[in-house]
Amino acid sequence: MNYLAELNELIEQKKGIITTKDVTNAGIPRIYLSRYINEKKLERFGRGVYVSEDSYTDNMYMLQCKCKQAVFSHDTALFLHDFTDREPFQYAVTVKSGYNTTNIKNTGAKVYMVKKELYELGLTTIQTPFNHPVNTYDIERTICDIVRSRKNVEIQVFTDALKMYVRRKDKNLPKLMRYAHEFRIQSILRKYLEVLL
Repeated sequence: MNYLAELNELIEQKKGIITTKDVTNAGIPRIYLSRYINEKKLERFGRGVYVSEDSYTDNMYMLQCKCKQAVFSHDTALFLHDFTDREPFQYAVTVKSGYNTTNIKNTGAKVYMVKKELYELGLTTIQTPFNHPVNTYDIERTICDIVRSRKNVEIQVFTDALKMYVRRKDKNLPKLMRYAHEFRIQSILRKYLEVLL
């Protein structure tokens, strides 16, 4: 198989969105990526991120490729966990304190910062509606995030998410309260849960 055919196959596997790292990891010399771009079969989306002309635009995945440190959070995480059917108008992401957020803000995303020791708490991977993997937080961390930022979350989205969580059979209240303790919101969260449980 020649390198252009391998690159074609890789683009197909990645559903039309590839990174320079994907190409390098596949053992394809970068010159073939350049040729592919020059033939206008790929469009540059951001530094090291390319999109084929016939692919569906998965904005979440493309944002993740562009800003690897960004973790989808808050109402965006609720959407990814099927806790709301409203796709966010503006994606919400969380990064470590001190991270340069210029590139992320340029995409139009809402950026939250958290202490480095809390950044990975509840970190998981989930599929976007276009079946691409992105980083997000588990549902317990997401509930804590929306409680912490409740003034910035629509009241309807906030209350629906809490009600939905309480009704779930797979809810993990000990984990939720452990996270709440880490974020120092146990008493606030407990008040909401007492009303709903």
